[in-house]
Amino acid sequence: MQTLTWQKKWFSQDYQIYDGAKQIGYLNNPSFSQTSKGTIHGKSLIFQTSGFLKQDTRIIDGLTFQEIGYISYNSWMNKAQIVINGKAYNWQYSNAWNNKWTISGTDGKMYYCQKHNQGGTMNVSEPEDFLTLTSLYITNYYQQMTIAVMVAVFIPIYVSVLT
Repeated sequence: MQTLTWQKKWFSQDYQIYDGAKQIGYLNNPSFSQTSKGTIHGKSLIFQTSGFLKQDTRIIDGLTFQEIGYISYNSWMNKAQIVINGKAYNWQYSNAWNNKWTISGTDGKMYYCQKHNQGGTMNVSEPEDFLTLTSLYITNYYQQMTIAVMVAVFIPIYVSVLT
């Protein structure tokens, strides 16, 4: 089992990914952008999200610009299906606080992830670079969607109280 860590500074769009003290990658995920980019061990990925109510994300190799997979999201924002290079993986939160999640695949690969204040850890049975970046992308995607839903619900309530 290998342990990777990541960090994100307050109000930053960038996640730095570490193996011990060595930075091995990053994910740049601008708030509410349709496109995010990441690199790990010299491999580059682009995540392009499309759709309105039912969104999905294409995973594109940043060097060849060929689509290598996709992410399908659950409507309850607690699960996702990842397909990369023809292999399927299931991503899901594993606690009620949504700060722990797992990725499991039919090939036996397991990721156990836990988020802390501005970082977190990944315990990985067999590291796969694209899954590492995808895992961070999905959790950040769900955080952004949660904020969007909260704003959409609470602004009308706030406005109606003021009038």
